[in-house]
Amino acid sequence: MTKFIINTDGGSRGNPGPAAIGVVIGPSTSSGQAHEYGEYIGKTTNNVAEYKAVVFALKKAKAILGGDRAAETDIEVRADSELLVRQMNGEYKIKNVELQPLFFEIWNAKIDFKSVVFKHVPREENRDADRLVNKALDTLI
Repeated sequence: MTKFIINTDGGSRGNPGPAAIGVVIGPSTSSGQAHEYGEYIGKTTNNVAEYKAVVFALKKAKAILGGDRAAETDIEVRADSELLVRQMNGEYKIKNVELQPLFFEIWNAKIDFKSVVFKHVPREENRDADRLVNKALDTLI
C-alpha cells in the first residue's frame, strides 16, 4: 500500500489580488523524493487560491504516480485553510459560487486514488507550501 502526503497552500496579496499556489507532494515516509511546485495563478482571492492548489496537487500526483499506481494510493492532503478542509470534509456548506466548481473538480479528482483525506494543519506545519506561494508572488515584484 502506498501513501502520499500532499501539503498545499494558496495565497493572495490583497483579497482579491495577485495570487499563487504552493504544493509539496511526497511519500509518507522519508524514502522517496518530494516534488515541489509554486506557481502564480493571476488575480483572485485567498480561498480560490487554496482550492486551486488542491486541484493542481491532485492532478500532479496522478501524473507522477500514473493511473494504475494512483488507484492504489492513499492521499492525505494537508492544508492550513480550515475553511477548505471543513468544506471538503462536508462540515461546512460551500456558499461562495466561485468555490463550487473548484469543489466539484477536487471531488471528481478524488476518484483517481484509493482514498483522499483532508487534514487541517497549523501554519507552522505547512511552511514549505507557504514558502512556494511567497516565492511565486515575490517573482512578480
